[in-house]
Amino acid sequence: MSDLKANVQETKHGFHVEGYEKIEYDFTFVDGVFDVANSHLAECYKKWGRVLAVTDKNVYGLYGRKMENYFSHYNLKLKVHQTSIGEKAKTIDTFLEIADSMTEFGIIRKEPVLVVGGGLVTDVAGFACAAYRRNTNFIRVPTTVIGLIDASVSIKVAVNYGRYKNRLGAYHAPLHTFLDFTFLRTLPVAQVRNGFAELIKISSCSHIQVFDLLDKFCEQLIETKFGRADGSRNEVHRAADIINREGIYEMLKLESPNLHEIGLDRVIAYGHTWSPMHELIPETPLRHGHAISIDMAYSATLAMQSGLLPEKEYRRLLNLFSRAGLSIDHPQFDDEVLDKGTAAIMKTRDGLLRLAVPSPLGSCTFLNDVTPQQLQEALKKHKEIAKTYPREGAGIEAYVDSSDTGYTDLKAENLSMEKAAREAGVLGETQSVANGFKGAGEMNGSTNGHRKLLGVNPGIDDRTNGYAMDISESPVNEQPNGIKAQA
Repeated sequence: MSDLKANVQETKHGFHVEGYEKIEYDFTFVDGVFDVANSHLAECYKKWGRVLAVTDKNVYGLYGRKMENYFSHYNLKLKVHQTSIGEKAKTIDTFLEIADSMTEFGIIRKEPVLVVGGGLVTDVAGFACAAYRRNTNFIRVPTTVIGLIDASVSIKVAVNYGRYKNRLGAYHAPLHTFLDFTFLRTLPVAQVRNGFAELIKISSCSHIQVFDLLDKFCEQLIETKFGRADGSRNEVHRAADIINREGIYEMLKLESPNLHEIGLDRVIAYGHTWSPMHELIPETPLRHGHAISIDMAYSATLAMQSGLLPEKEYRRLLNLFSRAGLSIDHPQFDDEVLDKGTAAIMKTRDGLLRLAVPSPLGSCTFLNDVTPQQLQEALKKHKEIAKTYPREGAGIEAYVDSSDTGYTDLKAENLSMEKAAREAGVLGETQSVANGFKGAGEMNGSTNGHRKLLGVNPGIDDRTNGYAMDISESPVNEQPNGIKAQA
């Protein structure tokens, strides 16, 4: 939520207006945001007596009944706008459909829209709220790793336009964000891995203790969906809670002084220099997490060659990407893509490269004075190194499928979600995502046929790089269940 105050002064030739915008919004950690025992979300809507929710069709198929029961319990009338949102549907048309629902609902000026879904959903619906009456409130409930860890931190909202990602958008802070990691129980493992890359990004450049935990528990975090799957060990669950909370808090500390991105040297831009090209160039686009992993791995190679990142730490970083099943390289990442990506990002970054790289792990520096020849030599070396890794540096399930792209035919899109939901025990064998089902999202505590969980990576001990973090301690940052952002 923002509040702009300004004053006007008369000048020799006219007038001068000067104002300052206060922005404040809250984050609350809650397991089971739609459980009737948790009144946090309902309290936000008591004043209005009703709720307009925007969500994607898969999320509604899994949690629609639970949402309906929750708001009914608190005597709040619920209307749901369902959409199919992926990169292909992150458009002005989808934006307008949401705006039409807001008109039909008769949304009141300060009444908040509820947005439930991944980062793409919160991007488009958030932009619709920013534009509707120039400033309509909204509340976020992210449901994916990227949505929870990365998109929830930013106040940027946008749609794609033409062939350009996020070309039309705004800076619009939500009233509140509820962080419920139990949604990961029904998230396909490929999407968990996709979001894991964002945690490597922030920890490798700004939080070595989180990086140590990612390194120690890598395979288990992905396999158990950050400790939320049935059969997860308590140690993994505790580690995941620390990783998630500290990762979000670190990104907020870095971004809060620069919410409108006036400063262009941004630590969290690590991995976001050439990655847009990796998402656009292949015939079948790479998932965002894999695209930024290639970017991060190549940037680390450049840092290592420049003497900014010790080779031991460099190898540790690339090993983590590989163990997580994330991409290190792609056959179409060549000199032409490198040159085009460099030219494009320098326009965005005011004529400088501003390349964020870890130096050393847990800290960040920025590279500007790098010649095209140095970039090409580093790419050649990077490709040689990538071939020495499993799968020659390729990622697992690296390419987008129908669950990423927003197809209107949801039959294929539902399959991976249904598989994950059945494993989590929230969907029976005869039930489907498309039609919803009784008791969606409820947890029964059984193992539900989960595969055997992976053990701790051999050779990784409690003090991987001379750092240790006690995962038995809680709460984190002296806040038992929330974070407040203010600028």
